[in-house]
Amino acid sequence: MKVVIVEDEIAASENLVYLLGKIDSEIDVLKTLDSVKSSVAYFSKHTEADLIFMDIHLADGISFEIFNQVELKTPIIFTTAYDQYAIQAFKVNSVDYILKPINEEELLEALEKFNATFKSTKPASNDIDGLLQMLQTKTAQFKSTYLVQKRDELVPIKTTDIAYFYIETGIVKATTFSNQSYIINKKLEDIETELNPDNFHRINRQFIVNRASIVNIKFYFNGKLIVNVNPNFNERIVVSKAKSSEVKNWINS
Repeated sequence: MKVVIVEDEIAASENLVYLLGKIDSEIDVLKTLDSVKSSVAYFSKHTEADLIFMDIHLADGISFEIFNQVELKTPIIFTTAYDQYAIQAFKVNSVDYILKPINEEELLEALEKFNATFKSTKPASNDIDGLLQMLQTKTAQFKSTYLVQKRDELVPIKTTDIAYFYIETGIVKATTFSNQSYIINKKLEDIETELNPDNFHRINRQFIVNRASIVNIKFYFNGKLIVNVNPNFNERIVVSKAKSSEVKNWINS
């Protein structure tokens, strides 16, 4: 089977290539693309792929923009960080998906579904307008307020007022732009799924930052980065080499 991967995160694309090879050594990854522009250029000339794995958010836009510029009839499995509610809506459009981070079991299930269902002449872009509309309406479902405890009362804090979330001695906290910190009684993993990825990003295991809080990025040793934020944090916020390209692309998007 011939496969093309559309993914702007190097670590994610390398992991997908590894898992595909592990599942089936006969799978041939023809090309890995990282943007709408490069995808349009490639698919305008190449139609030999049997299956496309496509991330939704790319370095230069939303992957659905590809379908406005080139006709694609190749079956597509979307890879996405959207929560299960949104994914169920995607499935109505008969487009398969894998929820990030991708694991071998889910990938195998998606490939089995492709083998059973998508090996036909059915266009992968059968309802792209519906997908675009769902993607746009999804933004309204992100969390807008967190109810936090302040002394003997509960106070609503808007997510737009939060500069970053972080873990400190096992406790999740949020710091606002006015430099007030509050305990959030949730896991950082759960908070990550509740926030609009256009505005918030988990840059390492301990931190989710608001785009508006970033002052600058400094290069660190071994390809790592240091992110400086406002309000200032009392320790270095380090981004690993594996995640550095992803973080830079998000900030630059």
